[in-house]
Amino acid sequence: MIITGNVPAGEAPPCPPGTRLLAAIDVEWSKNYRVKNGNVPFCFSVAWLPLPAAGESTVTGTASFWYTSAYVHDDGERADLITAADAALGRLASRASVMAGHQLCSDLAVLAAAGGQESAAIQAAASAWRQRRDAPPGQPPFLDTRYDAGHVLGCQSRRLVDVCADLRLDVTQPELRGTSMTALHRRWTEHGDVTAREKITVLNLRHSLSTAIVAARAAGLADWQPGLNVNQLLAGQLGGELGWTADPVFTALLGGPGAA
Repeated sequence: MIITGNVPAGEAPPCPPGTRLLAAIDVEWSKNYRVKNGNVPFCFSVAWLPLPAAGESTVTGTASFWYTSAYVHDDGERADLITAADAALGRLASRASVMAGHQLCSDLAVLAAAGGQESAAIQAAASAWRQRRDAPPGQPPFLDTRYDAGHVLGCQSRRLVDVCADLRLDVTQPELRGTSMTALHRRWTEHGDVTAREKITVLNLRHSLSTAIVAARAAGLADWQPGLNVNQLLAGQLGGELGWTADPVFTALLGGPGAA
């Protein structure tokens, strides 16, 4: 399995005094609704957003974040991915001040179907999602940006890209121009196309990071100047780890909102 990030899979970043960690997770899977349990997870990421323990923070284009991404070489590593996701969710539950996802019930259902009852942290996260509006004592608040951010939104759509657009968060995603997630993943598993895998990795990280930022806004923990460019945040933190972020198609997005 391919692990990238600045914090190991299943671990949490340091949390200095005066800081709290908001963490978001996002899962990608191949979809087959005609077969029972036919939705197969192949990639997930976690983004940890450090915020002041008191008051509201301003997220800027140079803000730092912690992240982990896991991606399978092929379907034979599905069990390894589930184990890593289970460890990551367990760490979120124990270390995050706020846990976030965007329609995470679907992600968790796919992970749970693939992992079964042995994936205790996945099962616990699914329970926490159901109880998120009345979290038991000691459990970090769980905020789903599809269902729990309506009070800060003016749009009707709850797609993540539309939510971000409504909140003036630039999440331009060039990876899907002229193709699909399924096609990109197939190019990786069948032809070893590294760029295709890296495109999905960046797309997935953009999902988890933008979810974390939106969740911080919905929780009253952070705000930003209109047009905050999430691709700039990704480029600043990823550095040269993924070749896709040095591609001219991606770097063209870094000049500001609305770049080609």
